[in-house]
Amino acid sequence: MFKKYLVVASKKDLAGVNITTQLSQFRPNPLMKSMGNGASFDFYLIDELQIYTESLDLEKINKYDFIIFASKHQSEKKEKSLSVHAPGNWRNADYGGEKGKACRSSALFQKFMFEILMKNREKFNLTGYQVTMEVTHHGPLIDKPCVFIEIGSTETEWNDRRAGFAIAKTIDEVIAEFKPSEYQEIAIALGGPHYCPSFNKIQAKSNIAISHVIPNYVAPITEEMVLEAVEKTVEEIDFAILDWKGLGQADKRDEVVNILEKNYIDWKKASDIKK
Repeated sequence: MFKKYLVVASKKDLAGVNITTQLSQFRPNPLMKSMGNGASFDFYLIDELQIYTESLDLEKINKYDFIIFASKHQSEKKEKSLSVHAPGNWRNADYGGEKGKACRSSALFQKFMFEILMKNREKFNLTGYQVTMEVTHHGPLIDKPCVFIEIGSTETEWNDRRAGFAIAKTIDEVIAEFKPSEYQEIAIALGGPHYCPSFNKIQAKSNIAISHVIPNYVAPITEEMVLEAVEKTVEEIDFAILDWKGLGQADKRDEVVNILEKNYIDWKKASDIKK
């Protein structure tokens, strides 16, 4: 499905530099890489922050099948985290990209990356770090399928070599081992808060792979948002998952359900999915 990967990081991003420095030890010899038929990756270190499309050489980006952005994560609570999410903006583009536009996302790739990251968090004994999905947010906006993988949430964690190694190992393993599965169901997810507690459990413990997540804080969730999430999922989606309580009052839930049913999109409550 994807053969040529590009790992992008900013020289201004301490976590990105940490991750790519650790990842360099896994990069195959260029001569051996050119002789093989397996998946491979290159590095692209940029001078400015990668959330801004104008920071990127799009001609270079477009030569690859899949883009992995290695980055820092910031939060007000300053919690230790290892996170995965697709880029895009459901409303204002305050941090790169374009208003109302999302990047292409692979639900199967995100799920596999999430699972490997959870495994490596345990393997490398990263006590105190939470592995979490995040909702789709911020830029850049590019045409290639992509994902952000991040270390949060302060300078201490961004420089943590063990966290950088765990993410580097995750990137290397995912690139080497990712194979799309026809037996997994594909979903977008609607509602809930930024760190997706209901959807994390589904991504980790079910047969469902989630691509774009539209949180409740961008409400009202519109038909345009839903169709953008569907269109920008690489795989054909099977249904939408709703964080029922996380969609607000009954009238707000009804609005979302009406949008889905109008567009013949099946839906399920997150609480009804076996985990």
